[in-house]
Amino acid sequence: MDAHLEAGRGDRPAIRSSGETLSYAAVAGRVNRAGNALRALGVEPEQRVALILPDSPDFVAAFLGAIKVGAVPVTLSTLLTPFDQAVLIDDSRARVLVVHETLAPALEAQRAQLRQLRHVLVAGGARSSFAAAVAGASDELEPEPTRPDDMCFWQYSSGTTGRPKAVVHLQQSALAPAELHGRHVVAMRPDDRVFSVAKLFFSYGLNNSLVIPFRHGALTILESARPEPATVFETIARERPTVFYGVPTSYGAMLAHGGEPDTSSIRVYVSAGEALPKPLFQRWKARFGQEILDGIGSTEIGYIAISNFAGRARPGTSGEVIPGYEAKVVDGEGQRLPPGEIGDLLVRGPSTALGYWNNRAATKRTFRGEWVFTGDRYSVDAEGYHMYQGRSDDLLKVGGIWVSPLEVETALLEHDAVLECAVVAREDSDGLVKPSAYVVLREGGAPSQGLAGELRAFVKDRLAPYKYPRWIEFVPELPKTSTGKIQRFKLRAR
Repeated sequence: MDAHLEAGRGDRPAIRSSGETLSYAAVAGRVNRAGNALRALGVEPEQRVALILPDSPDFVAAFLGAIKVGAVPVTLSTLLTPFDQAVLIDDSRARVLVVHETLAPALEAQRAQLRQLRHVLVAGGARSSFAAAVAGASDELEPEPTRPDDMCFWQYSSGTTGRPKAVVHLQQSALAPAELHGRHVVAMRPDDRVFSVAKLFFSYGLNNSLVIPFRHGALTILESARPEPATVFETIARERPTVFYGVPTSYGAMLAHGGEPDTSSIRVYVSAGEALPKPLFQRWKARFGQEILDGIGSTEIGYIAISNFAGRARPGTSGEVIPGYEAKVVDGEGQRLPPGEIGDLLVRGPSTALGYWNNRAATKRTFRGEWVFTGDRYSVDAEGYHMYQGRSDDLLKVGGIWVSPLEVETALLEHDAVLECAVVAREDSDGLVKPSAYVVLREGGAPSQGLAGELRAFVKDRLAPYKYPRWIEFVPELPKTSTGKIQRFKLRAR
């Protein structure tokens, strides 16, 4: 923020939110006041400040204000239950909580278990305690003299495999996503207008809506409402973004939405969070005429490390390694595998986190020297394109042969009746593992045994016979994390 002011760009628009435009100078002033307000509460360097806020100028001010005084903001999902939010606040040992007024009352019932918490600032209204604290603070603030290896911020992993873990990011790695993905993949420009469906509390959303656009002097569009397709298309038509960040679930929901939405302002679409199925890519391009640049990253890596690039995107792949990162696919002994073979994906690069807070065992499993063990199974072809093969604990061995759930899911998604699906392992009466599919139908679709049989035959026609799902269960929705990733471990537990 300060760099733009020093370069005379303070009057450039930085945020569009609720019909209001804030310049870089205005945002910098709010950041300074928020930092001073936290310091007035006795917040010291390295102490945690928990944030449970929708995408808004308040989030930006609290997040950057905490960092500027050397404190460590901890972004928590607004979609978690109050109990789960309280568990994470307690785990982080946050001294201050900034929470939106719509979420504060339910969280108050959990206050007894928040042993380290000293202050709660409620945000969201002109008379809120956060607004009052910020309004009464100075807009002049010198940054705390932090060092490269000091903690910068924490974000909890999304919990696709179980309980979330606090990922500790350092000062030195915070800007790497803007320098790498922001330049090489998106080619972010100062005149860009950015809109992200993924929210700021999510690693993907934080970089999309804050780190990358602010680093390049662009405008970010913050929308606090849930990203329902109608809301997303209305925002696109009204705010005219040039860069759009989505997740596979949102792209699927937008495709299912009728009408003729105006998306002509968008020059680049990006997807991450989980692998984008090939049929979704193809349907999107057929309808809107543009490709989606799918990529793979994680909270532990800090952002996207492997991505498709404009003009050479290949549907059904996560793309190529972004300059500045390295990746390798290895076997169980850690040896690099040749092209085409499936193994575990490891990544290293300048945005990688330090490790997990207060979880040495998990840190040792995931952070292996300079490399991050992603938990994803991948193959890479001779041209360097990476193909997702499922999570390490999602692959199933059928008749002694490994089967990727993603391959079966991709085949199912090619059927016109299927909106979403997830494939997991299930044992038959003989104790043998076979694929089992949970299917969400498109609007108007009616579950039936006949349709289940049709879907099984549909997959058989496209894949090797042993790969088709022996069971198909129709469900109204799939279990997902607050960031939209499918929780296959919950389906396996069923």
